[in-house]
Formats: sequence, structure tokens, C-alpha cells
Amino acid sequence: MISYARQTQEEQPEAPTPVEEHIAPSPRVSVQAFCETVETAAAVQSAGEDRRLGKAHLKIQMGGMAAAIEAYRSAPTPNVIVLESDGRNDLLTGLDHLATVCDAGTRVVVIGRINDVTLYRELVRRGVSDYVLAPVGAIDVVRSICNLFSAPEAKAVGRIIAVVGAKGGVGASTISHNVAWAIARDLAMDSVVADLDLAFGTAGLDYNQDPPQGIADAVFSPDRVDTAFIDRLLSKCTDHLSLLAAPATLDRVYDFGTDAFDAVFDTLRSTMPCIVLDVPHQWSGWTKRALIGADDILIVAAPDLANLRNTKNLFDLLKAARPNDRPPLYCLNQVGVPKRPEIAAAEFAKAIESQPVVSIPFEPQIFGSAANNGQMIAEISANHKSIEMFLQIAQRLTGRSETKKQKSSLLSPLIDKLRGK
Repeated sequence: MISYARQTQEEQPEAPTPVEEHIAPSPRVSVQAFCETVETAAAVQSAGEDRRLGKAHLKIQMGGMAAAIEAYRSAPTPNVIVLESDGRNDLLTGLDHLATVCDAGTRVVVIGRINDVTLYRELVRRGVSDYVLAPVGAIDVVRSICNLFSAPEAKAVGRIIAVVGAKGGVGASTISHNVAWAIARDLAMDSVVADLDLAFGTAGLDYNQDPPQGIADAVFSPDRVDTAFIDRLLSKCTDHLSLLAAPATLDRVYDFGTDAFDAVFDTLRSTMPCIVLDVPHQWSGWTKRALIGADDILIVAAPDLANLRNTKNLFDLLKAARPNDRPPLYCLNQVGVPKRPEIAAAEFAKAIESQPVVSIPFEPQIFGSAANNGQMIAEISANHKSIEMFLQIAQRLTGRSETKKQKSSLLSPLIDKLRGK
């Protein structure tokens, strides 16, 4: 959908807003930008480094409209052309000339400085896909290009949430599974948990599921991955929650290339509103790619020095690699182990320069019972205090509030009968 002269996005406060804008990633397309100012060229260059344009091939040239017309006299046009222009008459005349050398199907985004509805209508009439008001920031360019391939009538692309432990054994898998349960049950979002620890994953045990197929079938057969294939691999846990289980067997070695999971993630995005990735504690090309490519990230840490160092390293790397996204979130787990020296939450926050979402106390009895019974904490104890913490994490990660259940009154049966009549 063409939108009229969007202003550059104002800087958001660090605290997340209740409803956060979600920009779907761009497909594999070619984009060529013709800029007139170094400021716009810098914004486009920065946009090209954004994770959502990770699959796009971006090329930037100076010279504006004139350079674009000259370039395409003897060369095919890309999927998207981004043009910067200062004037009204020169812009319209230039677009008419560009149309004579532009291939059918090429989409044009114009960056201009004139905020006028008459100009906008003329641009629409000439087939311009989007008009963005200068000066622009990187996120404006990202939004414009990505929205060209996100039809408004289509189902929203799913949101990927990655959960990773700052250190092995901190309970990241337990947290991710219970948070996914809260997203599905309390926020009423259709969700899937993808267990990426193929050798030792515990999602199948935690949800009491033993499916014959799972994520390994998709990763080792990338040419077969499509919506129908993924649907056959999913194991249904509840009405709103499904599982893409890990085989948790050692009959093969799970060495993957950097983009091994791309097809799986792309397919899940197209069918499921929320995808929770249970990322194993290891550092490889594909785990780094999964974390950077996620929409939101939760780091789970225990309150000790090694976890503090690792959380700081992860936090800084991910924040730098995702400059147009909000910073990762982190929570403290297993807080209050008897006789164990711990780093206080305030000291953690000072080092990370961010407050933890929650601090989950060490309660081995209930967490151990849940793990051994293949149940979630909410199934073991409906009023346990950690359940509210899982919901709080779920709300922060998704930007959604709890779905309120309508309270019944004494008159409800009578009202229902009257409605029936």
C-alpha cells in the first residue's frame, strides 16, 4: 500500500511501548538507490546493514534521477529503485523519462522534501510505490522497502523470539518453554516452540511429547521445506501451542552451515504469529545468525561472574548488530541458591546498563517436579509466583497485554437465553 509522505521515525525511549511496530523482513530482491545527498546515502547504507534487509542485494550510487535514467538505458532495472529528488517539476519529468527505460514490475520509492498531497497524487498516478519525506533515517528506508513486499491483506508475518542462556545450565530452555506456554495460553497467540538443540533438546520432555518427526527432518531436507511439510512435523501441545521437536539422539553429527535454518524460519514466519526459538548455549555461525535475525531476544543468566561477563558480551554484540531494533532483554534465574555467593541484580544492571525483566527465585522442588512430569509450572501450581513472571516476560517480548476473560454475572444465563431468542 502506498503511504503518504511519512515523517522520519522519532527516537523511542528504551522502555518498550505497549504496541510496537513490526516490520517484516524483505525477501531476496535487488535494490539500487540513486541519492543526491551524502546524508541520504549514509541512511540507505545503514539500512542495508539492517537484519530485515539481510537477503536484499543493495547498491548505492550518487546522482539522483539523472544517474538512474542514464544507468538503465543499457542495463536491466532491479526489483526496487530508490530515488532521491529535491524538486517537483524535475521529479515528475524525470519519472516520465525513467518509465521509458524501466522494466515492468520494478517498484520505485521516492525520497523527497515536498510534503504536498497534489504531488503525492501525481506520484501515485505515475506508479510510484512509496514516497518518503526527507530527511530519512535507516529505519525509514528499511520500512519502505520491506513494506513493498508485505501485502496489507496478507496474514502478518510471524514474530521470532530467541531465548538463549548466558551459560550452560542456567535454565534457558525451561524459561523459554514456560514463556511460550504463557504466550499461547494467556496472550492467546498461536505459537510454536522450535527446539534448536538437536542432540540434547528437552522441549519434547517438558511438553510430554514424543513426535516421530521434528526439526531435524526439515534441516536435513531443505529442498522439501514448505508450509505443508512443516505442518506435518509440528506436534500439537495445546490449542494455541505447537512444538517443532529436536530428535535428541546421537546417531548423527549435527554440524550446520550458517544458513541451515533459514528455510525453516521463513516458512514458520509465514504460518505462525509467534515463533519461540530455544537456542542452545553454543557459539557458531548459525546460532549467531538465529539470534541476530530474531525480532526479540531474551538472555537467561544466573547471578554469578561468568554469567555477568557472558551476558555483557552477548548484550553488546547483539545491540551493535541490530542498531534499528530494541536492545535484547535479559532475566536472572535460579536466584537465591542456599550458601552460594551471588551478584545482586543491581550490580548486574549496572554492568549491563539495563534492568533485568524479572529475577526468578531458585525453587528446585517445583521446577524439578515439572521437569520430571513433563509439565509446565502453571500445570503444577496454578498460583505459583513464577507464573506471573513468565507472563511478564511474554508481554515484554510480544508487546501484548493479557487476554482478559469476561467475567460472568448472576444475570448471564438470563441474558444468554434472551440473546438466543
